[in-house]
Amino acid sequence: METSEIIPKHMENGGTTEKLHKESRKGASFHKSTWTKDRKPPTMSRKRPYDEICRNSTTQDSMPHLKMSIFKPAPFDDEPDALLERERCDYSVRISYEEACNGAATRPVRVYADGIYDLFHQGHARQLMQAKNVFPNVYLIVGVCSGALTHSKKGRTVMTDDERYEAVRHCRYVDEVVRDAPWSLDDEFLCKHKIDFVAHDEEPYTTGSGVDVYAPLKARGMFVATQRTEGVSTSDIVARIVRDYDVYVRRNLARGYSAKELNVSFLNEKKFRLQNKMDELKEQGKKVIENLDEKRVDMIQKWEEKSRDFIDTFLLLFGREGRLSHIWNESKGRIMQALSPPGSPHHNHEDGSSSATGYDDLDDSASPPPKAGRFEFPSPRSSVSQINSSSHHDHYDEDEEEESRSE
Repeated sequence: METSEIIPKHMENGGTTEKLHKESRKGASFHKSTWTKDRKPPTMSRKRPYDEICRNSTTQDSMPHLKMSIFKPAPFDDEPDALLERERCDYSVRISYEEACNGAATRPVRVYADGIYDLFHQGHARQLMQAKNVFPNVYLIVGVCSGALTHSKKGRTVMTDDERYEAVRHCRYVDEVVRDAPWSLDDEFLCKHKIDFVAHDEEPYTTGSGVDVYAPLKARGMFVATQRTEGVSTSDIVARIVRDYDVYVRRNLARGYSAKELNVSFLNEKKFRLQNKMDELKEQGKKVIENLDEKRVDMIQKWEEKSRDFIDTFLLLFGREGRLSHIWNESKGRIMQALSPPGSPHHNHEDGSSSATGYDDLDDSASPPPKAGRFEFPSPRSSVSQINSSSHHDHYDEDEEEESRSE
């Protein structure tokens, strides 16, 4: 794929930007009309941003500062981009440490850094960043040792060779990657890759042999030191994994990995799966309890609101000033009036005496009503005679009425 195919459209400016990108990626000079005649166009490494070139250069025509982004990984040492850059380097002109530090070198300084870079982390990235910035203009070459060499010299790696190569070549500070790098560097390797300096931390790297592999380079003045990042290393990460072995095995089993892939025995697999199931039940129980707590709080709040309404209603009905008290007071008065009516009115005489009987207003000649006598039952004989007399009297009365009518 060509460079012009992956440049975003918003960065294109009449074809000029596309051409600048093509030429800068090849390490060639910029367009001749951009620079003055008395000044040679500068060269730019693969990682050097374009705006830095523009800040250090004077142009006749004003051009906008472009911010180049890295849109492809670093090439391997046997790929065309790396071979082209190596051919352009005049290795016969050696660069001293002072010239490299002062920026007086006539070409980019080729710095080499090597390592295993297993479980690529921020400590590796910081080491490569320091190697990239050890001089003003650096072309950084990174060598990655193979798995077989690492196993024989240091120990087993977690990542495969290809995974480690890809991790390093996608680091933004790297310009070129050397696969299957040697453990110790000789003159043949240095000349083949045209290496000016080697970057590594200052501590002797013996790997148990007692001999520092970078001692010859330090003696020849071709060594530059970088600082290690404290608190992080591949060994620390592996130690964390080993310490939390059960946790990671259970996690991977839950994600669908088989016991064979994880190198776990049948009994351990069942144990880990049972632990996962228990943890799931615990989490579900916690969620249920949390939901109950939330519902309980809601129920308490609703009960408090309802209880307040109930208390208010109760006080309105049964309180001292409530409706029932008023109703009771009113009904009590009516009941008392019905049960105990008021007495007869008292009238006063002319002489000042009062009478409570109420008969004083009548005439004195009027006699009081006779007293009702007791009812007496007649004897049987008297009753019969009375009945006969009454019937005779009635018969006599009827005869008299007839005689009178006849007259």
